[in-house]
Amino acid sequence: MFSKDDFKHIPNEYEMSDYINNELWNKFCEFIKSNYNANPRFEFSNCSLEYGWNIKFKKGSRTLCTVYPRENYFCVMLVIGKKEKEKFENLLHSFCIEIQEAYQNTRECNNQKWLMIDLEDDNRKYEDVKKILNIRAS
Repeated sequence: MFSKDDFKHIPNEYEMSDYINNELWNKFCEFIKSNYNANPRFEFSNCSLEYGWNIKFKKGSRTLCTVYPRENYFCVMLVIGKKEKEKFENLLHSFCIEIQEAYQNTRECNNQKWLMIDLEDDNRKYEDVKKILNIRAS
């Protein structure tokens, strides 16, 4: 049985899917696997801000995103760095208001903004996350 805080038990995809318990999670994983050939990598974080298991999706050595599992939804962290900033900002007006506000309200550190986006529904916010992933992957 998966526990977010149990660092001794490495979860598998099925346990994570059961914990998140949201069909969008499976859709999200399939999108990343089929578009970027990136499989989930489970890592345990001792960070006090996000203690517990997270899931990283990498394209080569580059992390596309980090996912923090929640019960019935998940949070996607997307880093907008120096390489992505111009392209992202050129498209910012086309993103939903939640993405725009997250970007505007996130403090920049070392030329990066770390956006934390909760995904619960298959809606415009999810479509925008996919667009941001395309920016990160290019």
